[in-house]
Amino acid sequence: MNCRHCGEELGHVFLDLGFTPPSNAYLTDKQLSELEVYIPLKVLVCDVCWLVQTKDYSQANELFTESYAYFSSTSSSWLKHAENYYKMITEKLQLDIKSLVVEIASNDGYLLKNFLNHKINCLGIEPTKSTADAARNIGIPVLQKFFNEELACELAEQGKQADLIIGNNVYAHVPDINDFTRGLRQLLKPEGTITLEFPHVMRLIDLCQFDTVYHEHFSYLSLTTVNTIFSRFDLRIYNVEKLTTHGGSLRIFACHKNASIVTQESVVKLMISEQEKGIKSLAYYQGLRKKVERIKNDLLLFLIDKKNKNEKIVAYGAAAKGNTLLNYAGIKSDLLPVVYDAAEFKQGKYLPGSHIEIQAPNRMLTSCFDYVLILPWNIKDEIKQQLESSGIEACFVTAIPHLEII
Repeated sequence: MNCRHCGEELGHVFLDLGFTPPSNAYLTDKQLSELEVYIPLKVLVCDVCWLVQTKDYSQANELFTESYAYFSSTSSSWLKHAENYYKMITEKLQLDIKSLVVEIASNDGYLLKNFLNHKINCLGIEPTKSTADAARNIGIPVLQKFFNEELACELAEQGKQADLIIGNNVYAHVPDINDFTRGLRQLLKPEGTITLEFPHVMRLIDLCQFDTVYHEHFSYLSLTTVNTIFSRFDLRIYNVEKLTTHGGSLRIFACHKNASIVTQESVVKLMISEQEKGIKSLAYYQGLRKKVERIKNDLLLFLIDKKNKNEKIVAYGAAAKGNTLLNYAGIKSDLLPVVYDAAEFKQGKYLPGSHIEIQAPNRMLTSCFDYVLILPWNIKDEIKQQLESSGIEACFVTAIPHLEII
C-alpha cells in the first residue's frame, strides 16, 4: 500500500487490532443468522509525511450506507458544543444573512440548525440517507452526496462558494484526503474560512485511545501532517485550538494561501510541541501495542472476576469505539449480556461482532446489575450524571486509558 497523501510505500505498522466487522454495522435479528463480514483493522504510518492511516480494505460507500447509525443529536454535550461553536464563529467572522455556510458531513442538522434559526444561509452535504432526511425534516437544505472536488466545482460554478466551510469529524473519514482537500479549496471564497475538527493523534498515542480506531476512520491526524497536506493545495492554517471533545481534538482554522488573514502564533507553537514530542519519529509510534494488550487483559480479567462472583455487569453506549474494544478483546454476551443506548435507531439491534443486544435506557430501571461499563468514555461524565439522575444505582466503570471505577 502507498500513502494516501504523498504516495510513498508504507512499511510501518502502527497498530494491528485483528479482524473486526465495520463498527457501525449494527445487526437485526434476521442478520444474526447470516454471514458477517470481518475486515482486518490495521493502521500504518508514513515515514515521509507522517500520515497515520488504515490499511486499504473497504470503500467508503460500503461503510456509510443508508443504515449508518450515528446521529449527532443523541449527545446533549455535543449539541452544546455545536451551539458554542455557532456563537463563536458567527462573531469571529461577522456572518450575516448575506453569508453562506456549508457543512460537510452535516449529519442530522445538529449544528446547521443554529445558523438556520438565525437566518444565515446554510447548506449541508451528507451522504447518509437516514441522517440527511432528519436534517431536511427540520428545514435544512441537504445534498445527499459524498463531498469531493467534482462536487465543489459544481457548487462554485453555481455561485455557491462558501464564506465558511465546516467539517466536524469528517476529515479523518475520507479515503481520498487529497481530493477532499482540493474540494475545500474550490468551494471556499477568496477570503473565506475553513474549520475542521478531528481527534488529535497525539492524544490517541499518549492516552492509548486505541478504540478510536475503526474502519470508518481512514486517517489519524496531527497538526503537522494536516499543515503539510493543506500547504500542498495552497491552503493555509491560520489558527488552531485544542478541544476536549472525543478525548482530545484539534480545531483548525484555514484560508487560501494568499488570503489577507494573519497566521496566529498558536499554529507555530503546536507544531513545535508536536515535533518535540516526536511526531516525526517512528519511535514515537512504537510501543503502543503493549499498552493496548494491557487494557484488553485488564478488562477481561475484571469481567471474568465479576462473573465468577455472580456480580452482573451491563454496558452503556453502543458507540463505534465500544465495538472496537469489545471485538478486539473478544468479549461476547456471556460476559456482557446487554448494552443500553439512547439512540432509538440502534435499539432492538445487536452490536457487530459481539452480537450483544442493544436496549433502551428505560429498561435499566427494571433490571438488576452491579456495574455499568461506559463504552463512550469521552462523555462518561454526561452519561454517569444522566443515569444517576434517573435513579440508577450501580458502580460505573471505564476501560480506557486504564480500568477505572469512576
